[in-house]
Amino acid sequence: MLRVKRTMLRNAVVAAAFSLAVHAVPVSAVDAEAAFPTRPISELKPLATIHVGKTADWVALTPDAVWVGSTGPDAVHRIDPRTNKRVATVKLPGEPCAGLATGFGSLWVPLCSNPATLAKVDLKLNVLSTVLKVGPAGPEGGIATSPDSIWLVVDKNGSLARIDPDNGSVRQTIQIPPGSFNPFYLDGQVWVTRADGAEVTSVDAHSGEVLGTVKTGPNPRFLSAGAGTVWTLNQGDGSLTRIDAKARRAIQTIALSTPGHGGDISVGGGMVWTTMMKVPLSAVDSTDSVLRCQWAGAGGDSLGIGHGAIWLTDYHGGTLSRLELENALARCRNSGP
Repeated sequence: MLRVKRTMLRNAVVAAAFSLAVHAVPVSAVDAEAAFPTRPISELKPLATIHVGKTADWVALTPDAVWVGSTGPDAVHRIDPRTNKRVATVKLPGEPCAGLATGFGSLWVPLCSNPATLAKVDLKLNVLSTVLKVGPAGPEGGIATSPDSIWLVVDKNGSLARIDPDNGSVRQTIQIPPGSFNPFYLDGQVWVTRADGAEVTSVDAHSGEVLGTVKTGPNPRFLSAGAGTVWTLNQGDGSLTRIDAKARRAIQTIALSTPGHGGDISVGGGMVWTTMMKVPLSAVDSTDSVLRCQWAGAGGDSLGIGHGAIWLTDYHGGTLSRLELENALARCRNSGP
């Protein structure tokens, strides 16, 4: 997501060279663009666009709702996917700055307040239940839920907190590499990207044991998973790394040519979808890791897949748009090399 203004340690050229040096199966950005020319995002007509604030960032889905964060006001908003209407706004005592996660009947919202805190929103009543005295390490981080815990990195030294969802206490603190910020839960493991490096760390979600690290492209930030595969969006060179979750081994890194701050990633419809400013949507086939489509233009920065749609924010426009998933997939199927 866009709001972090951190200076990257490498520019895109140096980062791309680093990626080629460390990965056994790189894909040339030039080749990808030649095979799949960039398309205008305007060809994907939104079924609905909902204005939520001065900025719109972070998307989370439940079986009956889509939630999106905003500043101006600092809040989260509930969208009914049946009507595409906003049905509730929950104001927060700080900026929602480090992801959204659902679980245990609640929406969990890390806040860049002073000090940093964690908001718990009741999903049935659409009200702020409580604010916990534990918060994110900084903006552009993330939060995850497992069957029994909430997971949040709480400082820049790599302290991964395991939080009890009932009373908000920190049940366990696991030390992972400094500069790690974004956790994601999959099949008994919590994966945490190290945005200040080029790796992702695997933690046993039952014991808290650190299982190991896997090399990625430079500056991995956001991540998603599906069908035993973890995908990291690497801000340093705008690439995507595919990881076998069971073997804890990187399989491939795919060039998207979308480096920079912010962004997001989600899996659905047989594709891995990413978003960055100026390139609000890219689609990589989750079977063969081929970049199938890429749309450029205004908007982008965070997304979610569900309810037959791609829910895409325009950070600066303060909006959330519903794009028909099948329409985007059909255009990709008709644009093969």
